[in-house]
Amino acid sequence: MVTREAWLTKLFNTYLAGPGNALLALFHQTADNPKEPWADFIVMQILVALLIVALLLMLRSRLSVAKPGALQHVFEVIHQFINDQAHDQIGHDSHKHTLIFSTLFIFILAANLIGIIPGFVSPTQSAYVTAGCALLAFLYYNISGLRKNGVWKYTKHFLGPVWWLAWLMLPIEIVSHLARPLSLTIRLFANMYAGEKVTIAFLGLTYLVIPTVFMGLHVFVALLQAYIFVLLTMIYVGGAVAEEH
Repeated sequence: MVTREAWLTKLFNTYLAGPGNALLALFHQTADNPKEPWADFIVMQILVALLIVALLLMLRSRLSVAKPGALQHVFEVIHQFINDQAHDQIGHDSHKHTLIFSTLFIFILAANLIGIIPGFVSPTQSAYVTAGCALLAFLYYNISGLRKNGVWKYTKHFLGPVWWLAWLMLPIEIVSHLARPLSLTIRLFANMYAGEKVTIAFLGLTYLVIPTVFMGLHVFVALLQAYIFVLLTMIYVGGAVAEEH
């Protein structure tokens, strides 16, 4: 789906084709070209994950109450923002879910922004990546609902508030819930894919003011889409763990 190939992907295919094919074999998959088993979205995900781990290790070594550094301030702002948003959507139990929300936000934001760096590609331009994030959100809010309310109490809300309309509400609720990961997948993928194409198009025309404007727009879209994805996940979790179920 992504037409731009990152230089790092070329290195992976040149020197790590064997491990790439072995990894695909674990999932009973084969590459169209055994010499190029690594796709951009796989390599970029690995890079994003390693960068996040490196940043967190750096942050852990520099944590300070008396003199917090710039990196600590950034992560504290992100954590506080996510925590406040979660509290607004879920309530007093929101702290139990802050970790997954923060993880999703940081990963999606980093994946969105890495495409700005010349020679790199945003992995969220691939539907495979956004579908993985969406499935994680889908599984998490359903598991949270089951753990909080129990199997019967949680599944009963699929039947609706009126028992004699259960035959109608059940298929509607099932379709509605199944549409959620599809919606999350398409929204994030489509926006990042379109933003990348617009940026590349204007970079090809001129390297002066106009590309800078669109790079700024790309950053804004990256932030907005990461926020929307996590906000919707919060809403789904809030609905799943609500006491009225």
